[in-house]
Amino acid sequence: MTEPRYTDLVQTLPANVPFVGPEEQERARGAPFRARLGANESLFGPSPAAVKAMQAEALETWKYGDPSSHDLRAALAAGIGCDVENILVGEGIDGLLGNLVRLLVAPGDAVVTSDGAYPTFNYHVAGFGGALHKVPYRDDHEDPAALLTKAKEVDAKLVYLANPDNPMGSWHSGSDIRTALDDLPEGCLLLLDEAYIEFAPEGTAAAIDADDPRVIKMRTFSKAYGMAGARIGYAIGARGLIRSFDKIRNHFGMNRMAQAGALAAFDDAAWLLHVQGEVARARDRIALIAQENGLRALPSATNFVAVDCGADGAFASAVLEALVARGVFVRKPFVAPQDRCIRISCGRPQDLDVLAEVLPEALSAARG
Repeated sequence: MTEPRYTDLVQTLPANVPFVGPEEQERARGAPFRARLGANESLFGPSPAAVKAMQAEALETWKYGDPSSHDLRAALAAGIGCDVENILVGEGIDGLLGNLVRLLVAPGDAVVTSDGAYPTFNYHVAGFGGALHKVPYRDDHEDPAALLTKAKEVDAKLVYLANPDNPMGSWHSGSDIRTALDDLPEGCLLLLDEAYIEFAPEGTAAAIDADDPRVIKMRTFSKAYGMAGARIGYAIGARGLIRSFDKIRNHFGMNRMAQAGALAAFDDAAWLLHVQGEVARARDRIALIAQENGLRALPSATNFVAVDCGADGAFASAVLEALVARGVFVRKPFVAPQDRCIRISCGRPQDLDVLAEVLPEALSAARG
């Protein structure tokens, strides 16, 4: 019996995904988590208006979704202050990343990112045969100057920068990002991942014209809008670049309910304000819990907090494993020295009560 004839590239790739989902971990441990604080989902949920819109749209599920996502794109463009032609809607930032890499990266093409930054981007680059070049973080921040210097050295076609950053929660001012753009090499595109921008201080979003051909921004409804399961995100970029996605994207990839829910969520400014307040309170509570246990919480502009466990990556991994064993799902950075931390998503008071209860036990277990 013959087997499929995989491409040479695919045969070199590992059969894995960037993250092990909490559901898989629950199956492995034979019990649900008491507190789900690892995936940076919004435990505060989506806007009630979004839920209502999705429920109503469920009756229309027999129809394909609008392949151009016109109504949502129009609302996003009006809110952002650009034209509809500058907006692309896709299957979360992860789906948009995959299509962008497919558009730009051929086997051997140079791509630059930070060592320890969002691994799903790296996964897509590897999947299309790109040559990934990494630079280290500087003081727990991604380093725009180093990224662009490396881009010049390797003639990169694409540079990835998250602002605010995952997994550390750090951020740069928008003005610093704009200044760094002056050093972007000719023919290189800066991919600015702004998944957490709704939680960041004023001035973090870089004021870059949507038609600037040097930059594409990506944002999501998975975080502040509480719709991670709907898989919906959007990109802001120059018209020509946005139009190019039509050559390769899944035109019916966005389901009707997700589009309707995102449109209602974007219109519900009061719910977004509510979630931002809850996240701010949760960040403070996580910092307090960390301090009470002799740990240090890093400043965060996101809906999670990186907590410095005060030792090396092996100790932080032991703390994480002890938390998981006690029913608290968290994650951690992969690369030193950031791997000395665990990453805790903002949760409701009852979720953080569980964290406060089990963290002392987890630290004790990790210390042996």
